[in-house]
Amino acid sequence: PFSGAQAQSTSFPQPGRPIRLLVGLAPGGSLDSQARVLAKRLTEMLGTQVIVENKPGASMMLSASEIMRAQPDGHALLYAPSSLFAQNPHTLSSVPYDPFKDFTPITMAARGPLVLTVHTSLPVHNARDLVVWAKANPGKPNFASFGTGTSSHIYALAFAKSAGIEVTHVPYKGTAEATRDLLEGRVQAYFDAAPAAIQNTATGRIRMVAVAAPKRMLNSPEVPTLNEQGISGMDLTSWICIVGPARMPADLVARLNALLAQALSATDVKEFYARGAWEAAPSSPAELATEMHTAYDKWGAMIKQIGFEKQ
Repeated sequence: PFSGAQAQSTSFPQPGRPIRLLVGLAPGGSLDSQARVLAKRLTEMLGTQVIVENKPGASMMLSASEIMRAQPDGHALLYAPSSLFAQNPHTLSSVPYDPFKDFTPITMAARGPLVLTVHTSLPVHNARDLVVWAKANPGKPNFASFGTGTSSHIYALAFAKSAGIEVTHVPYKGTAEATRDLLEGRVQAYFDAAPAAIQNTATGRIRMVAVAAPKRMLNSPEVPTLNEQGISGMDLTSWICIVGPARMPADLVARLNALLAQALSATDVKEFYARGAWEAAPSSPAELATEMHTAYDKWGAMIKQIGFEKQ
């Protein structure tokens, strides 16, 4: 649906050449399924195959490295969460990229919070109850995380510091293992992504007690934010964005931005994201660049405040 003059200006998409949308996690999670829904919509709009490629490993840095090496012609893009740009540089001692110089921001894709969940065996119904219980049981609760230095770990430490309690950190190798042990009651608390938290609450074994974001979730409005419960400084909404390699031509970035905004605004795409407690949130490239810097600074301050050592 693009005119010949526009197509010539950047020769995008090139005839017969697919567009790769890289995801730094294994297939099956919310990041991967979002990317697939978006790729399907883009394929229909462009008449060019948009293929999701999974490149898990090294805290999603394998996918980032692959995009850095790609041609800046719009045929290789990265569907990536905020942690890649805002957390990894502060929590990992060796990061093979500069979050600002090595990528071209194209658009924000989605926003969604982490949710504080507890096993129902704990006699708590909100974050304040949890703080009272933790003070009566020093060193408990055991907080699961989906890995040392991940947002679930940083949030657990920040929560403990803000609330003046001691907790025990139990790191896992991913969300599946952490969730399993929370469901079994082997750990008592966990900052989980909203889609999984909502799904797991339906089992009756887990309770959502607080949202770590500036506002409540649209599809679970009964769960108050941490701020509302007197625990401040943790309103960092997670987000997902789309970036390309550095040095992409400005006209190509503008075209991709318009294309992606259209795809993210499609009713079926918005509804799919919303079912997973994510909000489709297209932005301008400049807005995304600003958000990346803001998140980098905020996470850096939080990580420094809790005294986290780079791994």
